[in-house]
Amino acid sequence: MREETPTVRVALFAGMAEAAGARSVDVPWNGGTVHDLRQAIAALFPVVEPLLSKSTFAIGDRYAAADEPVPAGADVAIIPPVSGG
Repeated sequence: MREETPTVRVALFAGMAEAAGARSVDVPWNGGTVHDLRQAIAALFPVVEPLLSKSTFAIGDRYAAADEPVPAGADVAIIPPVSGG
């Protein structure tokens, strides 16, 4: 029997979801940091790369630093920059 590659489910919002054509994506994931995940998403969806560098990542219900590990199976959200007045 063939093992499935672990994944991370990533929720996308606003312009990033629109650009990717989905509100969430499953990213193949063998482990790494938020920084590594950012690079993996940019490779899969080059159209969202400009927004990734300006966005904040959350794992579960808390914000995550770039050097924080992301476990396989984690629920991740990318919070885009917010502007307003």
